[in-house]
Amino acid sequence: MRKTYYLFNPGTLERKDNTLKFTPFEEDGNGEMSRPGQPRYLPVEDVAEFYVFGSLRANSALYNFLGQMDIAVHFFDYYENYTGSFMPRDGLLSGRMLLAQTAAYQDPAMRLEIARKFIEGAVFNMKKTLKYYENRGKDTSPMAMLMDGYAQKIPETKNVAELMGIEGNIRQTYYDAFSLIIDAFDMGGRTKQPPRNEVNALISFGNMMCYSQCLRAIHQTQLNPTISYLHTPGERRYSLSLDITEVFKPILVDRVIFKVLNKKEIQTEHFDNKMNRCLLNQKGKKIFVKAFEDRLNETFQHRTLGRNVSYRHLMKLECYKLAKHLLKMEEYKPFKMYW
Repeated sequence: MRKTYYLFNPGTLERKDNTLKFTPFEEDGNGEMSRPGQPRYLPVEDVAEFYVFGSLRANSALYNFLGQMDIAVHFFDYYENYTGSFMPRDGLLSGRMLLAQTAAYQDPAMRLEIARKFIEGAVFNMKKTLKYYENRGKDTSPMAMLMDGYAQKIPETKNVAELMGIEGNIRQTYYDAFSLIIDAFDMGGRTKQPPRNEVNALISFGNMMCYSQCLRAIHQTQLNPTISYLHTPGERRYSLSLDITEVFKPILVDRVIFKVLNKKEIQTEHFDNKMNRCLLNQKGKKIFVKAFEDRLNETFQHRTLGRNVSYRHLMKLECYKLAKHLLKMEEYKPFKMYW
């Protein structure tokens, strides 16, 4: 099975025959990254994608090789913002799918129908997460009831803007429960760009990780990642990934956050607070990434398929379901946790 590799240190990535060579930079006495460290060789057939959190030196020959081997590279800046991806050439291009996606977006009723389904799936999975912790002694029922009240208005929405307003109220109510679930940290309100405290830093970082995973899943189907329904398509962003991740953030990101904080795997020393912003430091990122990878690789019995699937593969299945809906083969039903 091909694996995801995370490059936290700055360094050079290059092709060495039919393998990959990563050479990290080491600090000199003045704190400058100058001396090359011990190189690491990665068999190319073992690599699915790279997540780059440090400065990376590479040339066009390397990216040509990565493209040939279907290896994606996702880039993040110092402030943990997702800045872009190198994606291999689309091997599953389909004019029929592109026309179907575009037609669904241009039809207000069809677009609203799909957008509602993303929110319905997200709300259901948020409530399942709250129920999980309510069964463990956290009184999240007031938030769940309030979310139910907002959710009842979803079928009555007249347009996507109105739907997004309801979604914002639901998510804010959901976030109000975080301080009940998390033992050691207080979230307060949701803050981003930049996050102001530890919980918000984890949410922002985790959401970007989920977004990148979903982008990779979309790339493995015939869907175009720039044509979306809940989020408005815009320049320089893969907005369909934003749509689909709404369904998965409660299952993947939030559950991992609760785990690493309540089990004290991530603590105060794993964050840097500078210039009115809070970010995970390198050690904290490594801990979160490992927990997130463990969650992605976790398997469960799929009701429809009758076999075990991982959460990573579940994202691809979600894309297939959406594609079938757009081609009018099968109604799209968002994934909802059933345990």
